[in-house]
Amino acid sequence: MKDRVVDRLVYTAYAAGWGALKHLPEPAARALFDRLADSAWRRRGKRVLQLEANLLRVCPEADEARLRELSRAGMRSYMRYWQESFRLPVWGRGRVLRDVRVEGFELLQEVLESGRGAVIALPHMGNWDLAGAWVASRGYQFTTVAERLKPERLFDRFVAFRESLGMEVLALTGSSVSVVGTLARRLRAGGLVCLVGDRDLSDAGIEVTFFGEATRMPAGPAALCQRTGAALLPVSLWYEGRTMRGRVHPEVVVPAEGDRAEKTRAMTQAMAAVWESEIREHPEDWHMLQRFWLADLPVRETVEAGAARSGGAAGRAVREPAVRPPAEAAGEPAAEASGA
Repeated sequence: MKDRVVDRLVYTAYAAGWGALKHLPEPAARALFDRLADSAWRRRGKRVLQLEANLLRVCPEADEARLRELSRAGMRSYMRYWQESFRLPVWGRGRVLRDVRVEGFELLQEVLESGRGAVIALPHMGNWDLAGAWVASRGYQFTTVAERLKPERLFDRFVAFRESLGMEVLALTGSSVSVVGTLARRLRAGGLVCLVGDRDLSDAGIEVTFFGEATRMPAGPAALCQRTGAALLPVSLWYEGRTMRGRVHPEVVVPAEGDRAEKTRAMTQAMAAVWESEIREHPEDWHMLQRFWLADLPVRETVEAGAARSGGAAGRAVREPAVRPPAEAAGEPAAEASGA
């Protein structure tokens, strides 16, 4: 009963906020979300502290003042993601095309025009919903995956919103539809799949080195490309004034040697190297408010994950999405959200 009441309150709060925000003048909406970001930053809750711990890996030379400056900018960038996403339904195609600039898009066009499928893989940078709207506005429909939110009605609303932007959204769990099978079919038919792929701390993740330390990233992008012959194209996003910038990087090719697992690891590491360079250039636009490196995990999770890789059944770690709704970023309970 209590869970149902909480779910109803969460949904009502988000629905009301979503509806009201669309009608605010844009300067007022920006100012409101900047204030929310600054308020959360000043409280120095666990999300802000974790963001600073992550940023210190990215910018190890930063002194305390620089780190605080970066974390404040990071919170503003993170809240900008939500402000833009809530207002996207009233932007229109012209606004989306005007406010997004993407370098290297011809690389994706060449792949798709050849009849070959493509996987775009992004880190949690900038605004991937806005990037998706831009791709759809250019006439390219695509398929993506979303983790389920609680309450269910909030998840349904996010799915409907993304589908209104031109995306096909598959639920990661709780559906009779095979996610991997559907993605593979889309790719074999020459379609486009977009996945957020910089964080998977479950035992299914691929261990890579990132900023000199071990973490795990999803195997899905590389595995799908091996399975279907699709091209794997890493993408990075960042803000530059009122414009969101993006870059499509050259294809990560399947290695000529090694078994499937070795090839998947090599491709995932290659993507990580691309993102490492881009995040180093734009650290404030990497929205990573959760634990990211294996060294930061509790001992129990690390031991269980190791047992799972050795065949044990205990290591089925719960996947923790990297992006949280605004209330939770400020240290308040809220539903989980994912940009995948």
